[in-house]
Amino acid sequence: MKLIKTLGTLALALGTAAATGAVQAKDLKIGVVVPISGPFAAHGKQIKHGIDLFLAAHGDTVAGRHVQILYKDDTGIAPAVAKRQAQELLIKDKVDILAGFTLTPNAFSVAPLATEAKVPMVVLNAATATITEKSPYITRVSMTTPQDTAPMAQWAYANGIRKVYTLVSDYGPGHDAADQFKKTFTSLGGQVVGEIRTPVSTPDYAPFLQRVKDAKPDAVFFFVPNGEQGVALAKGYKELGLEAAGIKALATGDVTDEDVLDAMGDAAVGMITSFHYSAVHDSPENKAFTAAYAKAFPHDRPNFVAVAGYDGMDLIYKALTKTHGDASAPAFIAAVKGMKWVSPRGPVEIDPQTRDIIQNVYIRKVQRVNGVLQNVEFDTIKAVKDPVKQQQ
Repeated sequence: MKLIKTLGTLALALGTAAATGAVQAKDLKIGVVVPISGPFAAHGKQIKHGIDLFLAAHGDTVAGRHVQILYKDDTGIAPAVAKRQAQELLIKDKVDILAGFTLTPNAFSVAPLATEAKVPMVVLNAATATITEKSPYITRVSMTTPQDTAPMAQWAYANGIRKVYTLVSDYGPGHDAADQFKKTFTSLGGQVVGEIRTPVSTPDYAPFLQRVKDAKPDAVFFFVPNGEQGVALAKGYKELGLEAAGIKALATGDVTDEDVLDAMGDAAVGMITSFHYSAVHDSPENKAFTAAYAKAFPHDRPNFVAVAGYDGMDLIYKALTKTHGDASAPAFIAAVKGMKWVSPRGPVEIDPQTRDIIQNVYIRKVQRVNGVLQNVEFDTIKAVKDPVKQQQ
């Protein structure tokens, strides 16, 4: 009799607690590994801006779970540091989801941990094509470098360019960019007359640019990580007289990222790029995003990294809504496969076969708009998949 009374009292207490909201689902912990210090600190800042904007618009609760964001600094291209930070998030903080990874070597180093821990890993920038193949629990909301590069090669050939010299940074995404440009361009009948791979962080592009100038191609195709390298490259291109020699500057949009356009100044004007986002993309979603960004962060400019942070949270919220709060890797990945939504960049979809993003790629030209340098879109290639995985 006493036991029945005790159980009845306990049931009543639990019912009362549930009614008053005292019993709640476990917090959803998201561990974000990004560069907060070092030469790529702008990546981390923009990722955080995008995440903050999403939370401000959609709240910090999804599927009944309060969301906690835990940031860890990988300091830049430092795979050992990224791995150590991810391990701490998994073991000490017991995060449900890993996210961030703006640089390829860092994403590669953490991928085995996601597999071992059976934790979803959402890549927000790192762009080497094979990243999603390193773990069945990885999905990506940013881009692949070949995805942004192939349309540039197509545009170049369609517009009378026949001889191109490639100059790229000597790491995974740079290799992807050079290889994809060459593959696409030569398949159309174009010729790559020279190839240069430069150190990822080089202070002086002059010797490399002089070699390009001496070869007298119709154009030079650039790929460097977004940031200060693009500033040095754009200024060197103008100062060494490549533009005056009639050598067109082509690149992926990493080079003319909004974060560095002001620092580039007139050196960037006229550069043609292919990319999946521009701050002046004409859509209601992007106008709302850029207006919110300007209000929240008046001293910065929104760029593709901020959009990736925003979209990464959008994907997580959509997945958790679909799984009713279940963040386990099998449930999460099943939920994101084939997911579609409209991002500030345009319509996007997660490829159900590769877990990579499908999106529009825009051909843009750097111009002054109301006195401000912008990447002005003038052509669109719709629903582009990663071409590397298409070729496999």
